Amino acid sequence: MGAGAEVLIQGANTQLGSSGKARVTVEWNGSPCPVDVSCFILGPAGKVPSDDYFIFYNQPSAPNGEVALIESGERKAVFEADLSAAKTGGLEKFVFAAVLDGSGTFAGVRDCSLSVECAGRKVRFEASSAGEEAALVLAEIYAYKETVKLRAVGRGFDGGLAPLAESFGVDVAAEEESPAVVETAPEERRSAPAPAEEETPPKAAAPSAAPAGRIDLLKRKVAVSLEKKQLAGQKAKVAVVFDASGSMNKLYKNGTVQRAFERILAVASSLDDDGVLDVWMFALEFVRARPATVQDYEGYVQRVYPFKGAGGRNNEPAVMRNVIDKFTVEEADPSMPVYIVFFSDGGVSETRKISQLLVESSLHPLFWQFVGLGKANYGVLRKLDDLPGRLVDNAGFFALDDIDSVSDEELYDRLFSEFPDWLREARAKNILRD
Repeated sequence: MGAGAEVLIQGANTQLGSSGKARVTVEWNGSPCPVDVSCFILGPAGKVPSDDYFIFYNQPSAPNGEVALIESGERKAVFEADLSAAKTGGLEKFVFAAVLDGSGTFAGVRDCSLSVECAGRKVRFEASSAGEEAALVLAEIYAYKETVKLRAVGRGFDGGLAPLAESFGVDVAAEEESPAVVETAPEERRSAPAPAEEETPPKAAAPSAAPAGRIDLLKRKVAVSLEKKQLAGQKAKVAVVFDASGSMNKLYKNGTVQRAFERILAVASSLDDDGVLDVWMFALEFVRARPATVQDYEGYVQRVYPFKGAGGRNNEPAVMRNVIDKFTVEEADPSMPVYIVFFSDGGVSETRKISQLLVESSLHPLFWQFVGLGKANYGVLRKLDDLPGRLVDNAGFFALDDIDSVSDEELYDRLFSEFPDWLREARAKNILRD
């Protein structure tokens, strides 16, 4: 690592500024097969506007120079990115990814890292958690309010180039359509010019082909509910907390929790600037899982559960403390509301501790929406409206006999029932500072 470089851990972000050129370098010291590095330039829907915004060895520059691949070698790829372009022309995000061109996985790639240099500053991310996947999403440069940020992602992706590209709205040409993409030898390919006219370039995929299709459908329903509540255009960080005590085991096994997760992911995709959903699961212990996006939602719950400590009784205060710390210490932002959906199937007994945590978090722009799963003992959660000591009423609660039997429209209407009132009160009390 170079002297003076700022180091990002996985999931962390940092500001890069609002303009100027950034030099993005992806490096590795060894690999079981050639590594292809690419950049996807995405619009608000998380998709490329057209195939021209997929930057790789055979298409090294975006239409207006937003991102250009300026060097591609056996152990390094270098891009130049225009930061101001991430905030203009309907573009919002540059996603940098790497794919293995051959057999093997990123578990066999040594010392893979991404660094960004701009305005005399260097930021570096070591992708040390790569696993048994043939593709890796390394980092994102994205618009955030008046600035541009870098997020360290480091997320593996099942499949190779085609599934990865399709998830961003690109369909990589099949072998018979584009020999230059599939058949060219690595050493020839890396120095090849842009595709000749007779070659078929990548094409925009049909919306139904993208694995994010279910979330896109749910987002439309979220949009209707937001419009009803006069929340259209509102931005917020979104988090979800799932009870993983012993009594919840059946709901994890039959897919109920995964389906609930997908419904909340659609909320995050609609409200959150990054489209990222922060996820916790808890029993007596808790786990802060890898943040979720529409690119990796399928099978997400199964990848996290069961975790060490799952089963047994529930301990809400421990996980609530961790949620509060993340958004008031690690990522404190008084200008950005945090909307937390907390699922529990009951057994809530730590009244004093939970009350204290809700009183504490009422001083911050955090809103808790508790959702009961079934008819059970929810203790203090049923008495939130009368909880004293809070600067604002920062929590709501409702219970559902069977969440799968509730329509998406009804669920979203209930989830957003109290959020608008809290927003107004939080702004009036200067808790939320726009």
